[in-house]
Amino acid sequence: MGDKMIAKVGKMSGVGLLALLGATTLVSADVTVEFWHSFGGGSGEALAQIIENFEAENDGITIDAQEIGNYNDIVTKLQAAIPAQRAPDAVIMEVTRYGLFADRGVLMDLTPYVDADPLKDDLFDFAREVGVYEDKNYIVPFNSSTPVLYFNKAIFERAGLSEDTPLNTYDDLLAAAQQITDTLGDEGITGIAAPGQFARWGLIMGNDSDLIDSVSGEILLDAPNTIEAYEFMASLVHEHEVASPDGVTQENNGRDAFLAGRVGMMINSTGNYGRAASSLGDDAVVVPMPCNKVCAVPIGGAGIGILSTSDSEVQDAAYQFISFAASAESNALWFSETGYMPINQQTAQQPLAIEALAEKPGIDVAINQLDFARGRPRPPVVTWMRASEYDLWQAMALGQRDPSEVLTEFAESTRAEAERLER
Repeated sequence: MGDKMIAKVGKMSGVGLLALLGATTLVSADVTVEFWHSFGGGSGEALAQIIENFEAENDGITIDAQEIGNYNDIVTKLQAAIPAQRAPDAVIMEVTRYGLFADRGVLMDLTPYVDADPLKDDLFDFAREVGVYEDKNYIVPFNSSTPVLYFNKAIFERAGLSEDTPLNTYDDLLAAAQQITDTLGDEGITGIAAPGQFARWGLIMGNDSDLIDSVSGEILLDAPNTIEAYEFMASLVHEHEVASPDGVTQENNGRDAFLAGRVGMMINSTGNYGRAASSLGDDAVVVPMPCNKVCAVPIGGAGIGILSTSDSEVQDAAYQFISFAASAESNALWFSETGYMPINQQTAQQPLAIEALAEKPGIDVAINQLDFARGRPRPPVVTWMRASEYDLWQAMALGQRDPSEVLTEFAESTRAEAERLER
């Protein structure tokens, strides 16, 4: 994203009343907070319940929640809204893409709010860290996830695969996907959904590499293990034909085909747990991500930020809602209904979470992966890199271009863009 696409907004020099007096301070007058989010279906219903609970406890604050689209849509629409002075007051921002908006002063520095909020001591370490960019806190996590591997037990059984079929390496995935496709392909069933971008990131990490190093910022798009991972992922589509090209040109197609019972496996966010269980019932099985060379998974999801252009009283009200949404009670509701990971250390003791962990097999897989989960980079170039990667992945997956050539060029252009954005 270029400088012209976002109007620079001066950083707020002061902090709101809530930050000065503590997170439990009540807003004194009727306030409406316009909140952009990305949740529909069951997730949208869970969010609506959290908002209803908040408004019931906070007379005078109205959360005007608007479903804008997916994370990409939010970035695009926020870019357009800022210069038009139509930006919201609070917004869901994916964890690798908020850095661009923080860098431009679009998002408010929430550090004074967070420091004054007892909530900070209840958040898991990863949840406290995920909102920090250049030593300042710009988002508070709401929906956190890792990718997990889903499979359809009924399809496995029909293809002659047991429920405990090894799915630990690239070779394991390919073998299972080939058996499903060979056995059931005449019925229009394929072995695995083409991996979406979050899944691609996870498979690359499991091959002992990354796209951009989250600590050093080193661009690793052309690292040998990254290239090897893309070669494998692309081969699922154009060489082995165990994944449909439909899931390459439109990533949600692969997910939707899995949920409709036409695909044996998919790698996707733990946030799809509720949808998978609703669609497939007991046939939906969740297992950890493959560890091809190492066990490593990216932490995904999003947090809520506040726009620096909003009035201070609206900012106070917005943070009051953010803190409520991250509380153990709200987080337990969210976790139990969606499958997104708990972000609050007290969540597991809540009745809704206890019930979910006891009665929903596999909902704890992402939690168990936290031992080897890693945060991802969030400098401004990541937004550009992620937007650019889709078309390049399509060219590789459809067999139009060689992954090594594509990724070498992509790494060079990403380094150049990173330098440009830093000037």
